Amino acid sequence: MAKLNINGKVRDVQVEAGTPLLWVIREQAGLTGTKYGCGVAQCGACSVHINGEVRRSCSIPISAIKPSDRIVTIEGLSATSSHPVQKAWAALDVPQCGYCQSGQIMAAAALLKKNPKPSDADIDAAMTNICRCGTYQRVRAGVHMAADMAKKA
Repeated sequence: MAKLNINGKVRDVQVEAGTPLLWVIREQAGLTGTKYGCGVAQCGACSVHINGEVRRSCSIPISAIKPSDRIVTIEGLSATSSHPVQKAWAALDVPQCGYCQSGQIMAAAALLKKNPKPSDADIDAAMTNICRCGTYQRVRAGVHMAADMAKKA
């Protein structure tokens, strides 16, 4: 049994201690926006925020999560898709196939929270998610646009 705070809602889940957080999010909580990509924390499709830090949920066993930890998935970033990163992604048509985009958006949101005006080098260093479609230039443009939107808000 584990107690998790996911998107502000406390949930009791019955899972084995070694179950990756990703599968608890998807299967027990029913939040399927967080994607499975590689299973070894390389691609970033499973990125979520834990206590404000971007983390790859496929490699975090549920036993490593404390009841006081705050987990935010793509569904919890903004109920109305009004987060500046989500708005910029839509405005610039950042995704191509879209599979990696929830992880990309979570990584970008975490970056902008720490660094509201990142340089291209800052973006390249922070955005380590893999996009098989290769939309990296649009991802970078989206991060810059989101930074500008957040600054004006």
